[in-house]
Amino acid sequence: MSGAGKVVCVTGASGYIASWLIKMLLHRGYTVKASVRDLNDPKKTEFLMALDGAKERLHLFQANLLEEGSFDVIVDGCEGVFHTASPLLHPASVTNPQIEQLDPALKGTLNVLRSCARVSSIKRVVLTSSMRAVTSNRELKDGVVVDESWFADPTYCEERKLWYPLSKILAENAAWEFSKEHGIDMVAIIPGMVIGPILQPYPSVTAGMVLNLVNGAASFYTARMRWVDVRDVAYAHILAFEVPSASGRYCVVEGFALWTEFIKTLNELYPTLQLSDECSTSTPMVEPNYEISNEKAKSLGIEFIPFDVCLKDTIESFKEKNLVNF
Repeated sequence: MSGAGKVVCVTGASGYIASWLIKMLLHRGYTVKASVRDLNDPKKTEFLMALDGAKERLHLFQANLLEEGSFDVIVDGCEGVFHTASPLLHPASVTNPQIEQLDPALKGTLNVLRSCARVSSIKRVVLTSSMRAVTSNRELKDGVVVDESWFADPTYCEERKLWYPLSKILAENAAWEFSKEHGIDMVAIIPGMVIGPILQPYPSVTAGMVLNLVNGAASFYTARMRWVDVRDVAYAHILAFEVPSASGRYCVVEGFALWTEFIKTLNELYPTLQLSDECSTSTPMVEPNYEISNEKAKSLGIEFIPFDVCLKDTIESFKEKNLVNF
């Protein structure tokens, strides 16, 4: 096991990506110190402690992204830190973007990195960013191929009230600057729309969009979704830590699919569903027809999970947790 005897930290442990990351790290023999916001919330902790190897090698801590120094004890003694914690909220639910979205992402990232800067044992920090921190800018046009050299434009995001993309690009930019100033070896993983099986007792925002389709949602976005399986994203984080030559940013996207393609594939996998691809109430999303290069991510050693396998495993995880009734 490649992680035997090694200690790493994962922030935001109960999250979609983080929970799969912890499962894989434990499987590889790592000891994991992980943060949650509330140790007394069984929905955030019980499913994690039920993972194979958790009783012996998973240690949960309570930490607040906005509390200075709250990550000191968690990163102490670690060789690697995976910073995944950042709020992903449905846009309609955000009433105060500065407090709910921007501060936890930006100040929280710097808070974690300040803790890392005080620990000499840390060899590398892996940051979870987002494709929205890449593509949210005025240069996105038909026919372009987006890669790791692209960065979102904060001014563009602010003008259009794109609070999640703004939070991710501000946090990532600040992380690069801080890491350079303090000699921290940092790598950023940049996933697209993350779907795939859930370990949590509840779906994430993105997995929840698939659940809504299965449960008969009458409306859905008409834009192409740049999707990736959560297991590939978690594995990319591990490779970014374990591969000595890993550096910079990695766009982790398997491909694009319209929601009508989601529905077609779901109907093929589960013929009794008979989902309708008639979109009656949603507002079309106007977005350029562009591509995303995943060649750099493949160079790490990732072999992306196919679309139909990803969707089937997603639905099967919903069935296991009684979130669907067919």
